[in-house]
Amino acid sequence: MLDESGYRLTPVVRRTYAPRGQTPSQSCWDRRDRLSAISAITISPRRKRPGLYFTLLPDNHNAHEEDTVSFLRQLHRHIPGPLTVIWDRGHIHDRSAVVRRYLSQHPEIVTEKLPAYAPELNPDEGVWDYTKYNRLANFAAASTSALRVRLHAELTRLRHRPDLLASFIQHTSLPLLL
Repeated sequence: MLDESGYRLTPVVRRTYAPRGQTPSQSCWDRRDRLSAISAITISPRRKRPGLYFTLLPDNHNAHEEDTVSFLRQLHRHIPGPLTVIWDRGHIHDRSAVVRRYLSQHPEIVTEKLPAYAPELNPDEGVWDYTKYNRLANFAAASTSALRVRLHAELTRLRHRPDLLASFIQHTSLPLLL
């Protein structure tokens, strides 16, 4: 399951606990700087163990077809052999000529599309929800480099939590066996 997401310097504000009468305040400014990320939750067919692969794109860069191909190339280096990729119907997936050309050169990579606008079926949405609304909630990064360091640390931490990755898969109604 492969997907993309974006993270801004402006924090996702969540409710927090504070002593009565001491409302917490968070200093930040409305900055449009952002990071884009691509990730994939994988399931080993033999071990039935979920894994997470990700890449962070350059500052203020939206994900494009070339980034999808680069990520698929990286993923295929780590997971040799046949690979089935499940993704949404985004323009930077197999609707793109660049991605179709790459896939035609690699018949061992098969793609399956999720139904139109069905984020609840994509386990990778759990990665984005967990990092944005849980681990990075109320985090006001001073720069994209600070955000990059923290986001990389959180995604690396999540990579070592197969129980959470499995819960993201189980939260969908996809008939995948773990």
